[in-house]
Amino acid sequence: MVSIPVPAAMNDAELLDLFKQKGDQEVLAGLYLRYSDLVYGVCLKYLGEAEEAKDAVMNIYQELREKLPRHEVQHFKSWLYVLAKNHCLMLLRAAKKNRTVSLEAQNVQSDDFSHLDSIMEKEETFKKLEKCMEGLPDEQEKTIRLFYYDNKCYNEIALSTGLEWNRVRSLIQNGRRNLKNCMEKDAD
Repeated sequence: MVSIPVPAAMNDAELLDLFKQKGDQEVLAGLYLRYSDLVYGVCLKYLGEAEEAKDAVMNIYQELREKLPRHEVQHFKSWLYVLAKNHCLMLLRAAKKNRTVSLEAQNVQSDDFSHLDSIMEKEETFKKLEKCMEGLPDEQEKTIRLFYYDNKCYNEIALSTGLEWNRVRSLIQNGRRNLKNCMEKDAD
């Protein structure tokens, strides 16, 4: 293949046409060199590391060699900018997928079983609460269960039990007070 010098007087469109006609890599390299600072700046902006940006500039040239013959490019500079930006975004996306996290042994598993203590305390509290619930008068227990366990409102409880609304409210308030007294008594 005969080497064609890249005249500085030729514009981007003329150089693109020449490259597409002859496939001369020197023409493409000359065109790319015009905008290599732009490509480096884009890569540095997105990647944040000078060495990564330099590597990306080289990889983008390789990508350019493959893609340019298959695309109809009207404005080379803006097309190259988008190519560089997309290349960097793909690198960032791939790095995000492959991110590793260091796990310290103390964060993963502990010889200290104190976290089980809080679970055991909650279990004991639930047992006490259930025992106190069973100690309530039947109507109070029923309305408390409907209100707190089944998330029923006063109106729904009144309809399902046949009790008056004021009676339901009174049973729930008195039941709540009785439960509190029972729980505090067992805590002593």
